[in-house]
Amino acid sequence: MASVKVPEQKVILCGEYGVGKTSLFRRFATNTFVTSTDRKSTLGLDHYEKVYMTDEHQGVKLQLWDTGGMERVASITSSYYKFAEAAILVFSLDSPDSFNILSQHLLDIVTYAENAKIFLCGNKYDLKNQIHVTDADMETFCEQCHNLISGTYKTSCKTGQGVEEMFIDISKQLGEANRSRKELDSLNKNSFKITPPEGEPEDSCIC
Repeated sequence: MASVKVPEQKVILCGEYGVGKTSLFRRFATNTFVTSTDRKSTLGLDHYEKVYMTDEHQGVKLQLWDTGGMERVASITSSYYKFAEAAILVFSLDSPDSFNILSQHLLDIVTYAENAKIFLCGNKYDLKNQIHVTDADMETFCEQCHNLISGTYKTSCKTGQGVEEMFIDISKQLGEANRSRKELDSLNKNSFKITPPEGEPEDSCIC
């Protein structure tokens, strides 16, 4: 049986330092969680690929990228954002500051990865008694973004809650977008094929 080529979709994690982007990356890659006291500092871009089936016959390969603590290094901008199909805006639910600065990260995405689908992720959902960013806050942010946000999620890298569900939903949306592009390309190609009138040779020219 011939293998089917699975489309590769680059997904980037964006947000302030300390909101849990690397923890999300680790959950995605190895389904593990490392406490801050045991965590070693990581410097440099890192990525990991995983295939998600979007239906019985089709799938997408999510290639998740993490900055590795280099959020403020300007030199990573072009290579990090280039060719991104999706961007996950990550903030910490217990940190209003990390939420309030998301507009700056959103601006970076639309500037350097203008075709990327954008998703909003409130992390550290396990801190139930310390949550300061509400569902209403997230809804207001999405409204202010003029429909730029394709999905909102709440996750906990510590417990794993919501993480896999988020990536499954993102993969489905990217799969649907990929199929829509293929269908549109097919329609555009067919629209350039001129069918001659019945009984007239195809190479005839009416001048």
